[in-house]
Amino acid sequence: MTSANRLFILLIVALMSLNMAAEAQGKAPKMTKQERVCLRNGNKLYEKKRYAEAEVEYRKALQANPSSEKAQFNLATALMRQGSVTAQQDDDKNPMKQAEGLLANLAKGAQDKQLRGKASYDLGNIAYGRQQYDQAVEFYKQALRCNPDDDQARHNLRLAQLKKQQQDKNKDQNKDQNKDNKDQNKDQNKDNKDQNKDQNKDQQDQNKDKQDQNKDKQDQNKQNQDQQQQQQQQQGGMSQQNAEQVLKAMQDRERATQQRINAQQAQQQRHERQRTNKKW
Repeated sequence: MTSANRLFILLIVALMSLNMAAEAQGKAPKMTKQERVCLRNGNKLYEKKRYAEAEVEYRKALQANPSSEKAQFNLATALMRQGSVTAQQDDDKNPMKQAEGLLANLAKGAQDKQLRGKASYDLGNIAYGRQQYDQAVEFYKQALRCNPDDDQARHNLRLAQLKKQQQDKNKDQNKDQNKDNKDQNKDQNKDNKDQNKDQNKDQQDQNKDKQDQNKDKQDQNKQNQDQQQQQQQQQGGMSQQNAEQVLKAMQDRERATQQRINAQQAQQQRHERQRTNKKW
């Protein structure tokens, strides 16, 4: 055997060894007896819809074999039955959140391809229940890549796609409606502003007209008074105000004259008393 042949044989053996090692790594760990018993008990309880008790058995199976993908999937399924897709996603008390965590890990890294498909399918159902149709579509597609013969996943994928189309259409309609409402509000505000501006201008014009009318009325009254006074002066008459002034002046003169007369009489009476009292 030549050295070249020996080298070729060694290379083939090495490749075979690598393939055997890879296949050994791809095999799931052997199921323990306790794990098998717990899974069987859990499945019986699950079929009777006693999901909380089934959860306990699946957790025992995981304690026996923490890497058991089957126990992880069954536990996620039991938790899903106890949880709610409508609850808050950040609610740590919601069993659905724990189920999602288990399913997400299996969908990404499960060695069993069929199990990866089932985990993706369940994640699609959760997303569908939350009306997150875009995510549901991707999960169903992933499930079909793992299990091409999964007719239920194909059916749900079509439903999710239709829902997503309707959802996108509604979003576009709402967007257009919001834009139309915004434009209408903008136009309405502009019309209201213009109308208020016109009303204010009309009110200002009315006020100005009223002021002008009052001014004209005052001017007319003044003009009438001037004309009346002028007519009285031309006729030799006098106005009531002038008459009152003349009367007051006459009364003042009469009062002054009376005071003068009274003073003279009082002085004369004093002189007469003096002559009467004089001794002769």
